[in-house]
Amino acid sequence: MSQNDRHIERRARELYVRASRDVDPVTAGRLRAARRTALASPRDSLVRRLAIPAGAFAMIALATLMVWQPGGSPSTPTAFGEHVVDTEPNDLPPDADSADPALYQDLQFYSWLAYNDTKPSSRE
Repeated sequence: MSQNDRHIERRARELYVRASRDVDPVTAGRLRAARRTALASPRDSLVRRLAIPAGAFAMIALATLMVWQPGGSPSTPTAFGEHVVDTEPNDLPPDADSADPALYQDLQFYSWLAYNDTKPSSRE
């Protein structure tokens, strides 16, 4: 430690001691009460110390559950990146890659069929 550093440290300590003597009694009482409160609650600091690791563990568990789903859906990729064939019927149209090209030849017929299927019948 250099001579200049020692001089600055000594000067800072003198200023601190002088300022602490000039504190009014009300402020000094509030400072003592705050110090007692801070030192008297070790349980609160334990909760704070455990909150960060517990939160991190919860986030890891949530991310793991989002990535790994037991059973999985039939259309999810397998471990080797291959897709499992979906055998369950659904209301969505098939993908263009996996659909039969003959389905796309008569699109006007399917459009006409859908339009006529949704019209209320006037024969009643």
